Amino acid sequence: QVQLVESGGGLAQPGGSLRLSCAASGRTLNDKNIGWFRQTPGMEREFVAAITWNGGSTTYADSVKGRFAISRDNANNTVYLQMNSLKPEDTAVYYCNTVYYRYGTTSVPISDYWGQGTQVTVSS
Repeated sequence: QVQLVESGGGLAQPGGSLRLSCAASGRTLNDKNIGWFRQTPGMEREFVAAITWNGGSTTYADSVKGRFAISRDNANNTVYLQMNSLKPEDTAVYYCNTVYYRYGTTSVPISDYWGQGTQVTVSS
């Protein structure tokens, strides 16, 4: 089982940017489809974006389409989420996971294991 570690969160102003990273501990990510998810207190975890193992296809939730970009660097075993034009409603803990990739709709997480995530707070 791949254990993933998220990083890069922090405080950003509305309209600002952050870049999140997802790295694997002990195993390669290079053959795995990866997704980003987010969760706010009292709410279910929701899908944000996903990318296929080779970076050939990406898909996004409607709420982030045009503002967020998922990418990967297989040489460095890392998946990124570039978040631009941030809004207060983007405030959440962000997680990554391996996924069953589905274009144009929610990609489903494979693993029941979730890391600690990384907190993103958008506030002026």
